[in-house]
Order: sequence, then C-alpha cells, then structure tokens
Amino acid sequence: MAAFLIREIREIRGSITRCPVGWARKPWSFLGNPTESVIIRFMLMYKTLIRPLFFRIDPEHIHHISFKLLRFGLSLPLVSKLIRKSCQYKGEQLKRELWGLSFNNPIGLAAGFDKDALLGDKWKDLGFGFIELGTVTPRPQSGNPKKRLFRLPKDEAIINRMGFNNAGVEAMVERLKKIDKGGVIIGVNIGKNKNTPNEQAVDDYEICFQKLFDYVDYFVVNVSSPNTPGLRSLQEKEPLTLLLERLQALNQAHTTPKPLLLKIAPDLTTAQLDDIIEVAQLTRLSGLIATNTTISRDSLSSSRQVVEAAGKGGLSGKPLTVRANEVMQYLAKHTQGKLPLVGVGGIMKPEDAHERFQSGASLVQIYTGFVYEGPGFVKQILTYLNHHSTD
Repeated sequence: MAAFLIREIREIRGSITRCPVGWARKPWSFLGNPTESVIIRFMLMYKTLIRPLFFRIDPEHIHHISFKLLRFGLSLPLVSKLIRKSCQYKGEQLKRELWGLSFNNPIGLAAGFDKDALLGDKWKDLGFGFIELGTVTPRPQSGNPKKRLFRLPKDEAIINRMGFNNAGVEAMVERLKKIDKGGVIIGVNIGKNKNTPNEQAVDDYEICFQKLFDYVDYFVVNVSSPNTPGLRSLQEKEPLTLLLERLQALNQAHTTPKPLLLKIAPDLTTAQLDDIIEVAQLTRLSGLIATNTTISRDSLSSSRQVVEAAGKGGLSGKPLTVRANEVMQYLAKHTQGKLPLVGVGGIMKPEDAHERFQSGASLVQIYTGFVYEGPGFVKQILTYLNHHSTD
C-alpha cells in the first residue's frame, strides 16, 4: 500500500508543477505546500477509497447517487466551504475573455454530465469556470434502453449510448429560473428528439433555442452524438447550413445575440472537416467544440469480450486523446485563429489540457477525466496551467 501511495503522489504532484530534482526521494514533502497538500490528499482519498467503491456499482446508478450526494453536500454551508477549499483554484492569469463573456478560468464541464441542470451553477464550487448543460430536447425522452453506460478501466474510458435522455426543455427552464449564475458561465447543448424526422429537426433546435435564450450564456448545436439514429447525417454540408442559418436568424433578431457554437465528431474525414469550417464561416458561428465521442474501437487494451459486451455507443476517455488533439490542430491551422475553438475529448491529465491549449483551444472541457480522477481534477489542471502559463 505504501508503494502504491508513493507512486500516486509522484504522479499527481508531478502533474501539478515542475518538481525539483530529487523530490521523488522525499514523496511526503508535499505536506509543506498547502496547495499541493489539499490536491494530493483529496485525489488520494478519491482514488484509493471512493473510486474503487463507486466502480463496483452500475455506472448510471452511481452517477445519480453522486448527484444526490453532491446536492446534499453543497446545501450544507460547512461541507460546501470544505468542497470549495478542496476544489477551487483562482488566479488572474487563468481568467479568459471570449464572446464578450468573462470566464474565471478556462476549464469547463462538458455536456452530458448534467443533462437537466440538476446542479446548475453549483458546479462552480467544484472549480469549474463554465458549465455546459444538456443535451436537452424539446420534449422529455427516456433515451435508449438500459444498460447503456459502461466503463473500460484498463483504457480509462467510457462507452455510452444514452440517447439524449432528459426531462425536456421546459423542466430545464424552470430550474434555470431559480439559480444564481454569479461567477460562472452557463451554456446549453441542444438536440432533437429521437422521434423527430431529420426533415423536421430544425424545428426542435429552434424550440430549445427560443425557450432557453434568456437563461443561458451560450448555445451549442449537437449534431454529432452517435447515439441518436441519423443524427450525424445532419453534419453534412447542406442540412447543417440550413440548420445553422435558421438558428442564426433567430439569434440575430435579438438585441444582444448569444454565442452559437457547433460540436463536431472526431470521426470526420479531412474533407468533412473542411466542409464544417466553410459552413462555420458562412453562418458566422462563434466557435467549434472538438470533439464529441468516437465510434472507433481501435487500439483498446480491454479484452474483445469486454468491448463487445458494451456494444455500440460513443467512446470517451484516454483512447480519444490523440484523435481529438489532431482535430483541434487541424481546425486551428485551417481557421488561422479566427474562429474560437473549445477542446474536449480524452483530457485525462493536466498535460492533456495544456497540450490542447497549445494546439489552439481557447477553452477546454472535461468529462471522463473527471470520472476517473475525481473532484480534485479541476484544481489539479488549473494549478498545472498556472505553473506552465509561459510555456
């Protein structure tokens, strides 16, 4: 156990800051650094006690349990204060100005984690600079049949085929009316209902856009999830242009339009990426989010039996790191820095986030890394970025 703890401390501490030569001979020296001490103790507790327990429970079931525990904990002043101390990290050089919005830091929670705004603005207590809610659809829907969420621990990955399960846009609006947005940027990821034909998909996106306009800071159009039949065909040039032009017409009719972004798949060809860039410029998008989950199962360490048992769905986590960064680099190069990019997919350690920024991202989102690394992950990333801000 001692060897395991030392190895984990070395890994966590090494990813927080540049450690002096020989520090590894004194693995417990972090106790003299208040910031490192909080992060390491918190992440060790998660990795050695909480995660092993959580990973023995069905992924979707423990997701709901975790939300209930967080909501309860954050409702208690003393517990909320402890969580903020353990998870938040502030620094002037971490702040970002983008789309006329002020971000306290550039690390966000990716869509899919809080589909129905159950925690809403409370995510800021866990250190996030922005939150992307959803995916939300006009009407409530239960999503795909269970079991539909699977872990691949050997690959530090997740396979999901949730299928836009959510309580519907009206329920989200009612929750957003009650929250205090101070100090955190809230975006929403919008989609279409499963039983809405693609020919009528624009109507679904317009409904969500209009109903949520007064309650969120930015919108993301999701046509890249692999878990709604036919949805990805909306990424093709003609239907995508029509969809985005319709939404922009609604957007520009407002005195102060909201930033409108598009989330894309990692499985697109170079030609398809070129089409996306052209459409983004034509429809005056505010930015692109790259990338969603992948349908690829290449180079996995998990056994074929485990992967086949999980079945179809989008793969997220460490196996996506390289491809998501390649897409980011391609987009940055071919938009010449004129279109803001948000990096997501395969960010499993602080170095991954740093690399995504170097590849051209203005902001970064996490999801699967948060599941595997725990609530201290945001603070770990921000601490690392603060130390490497001049790289």
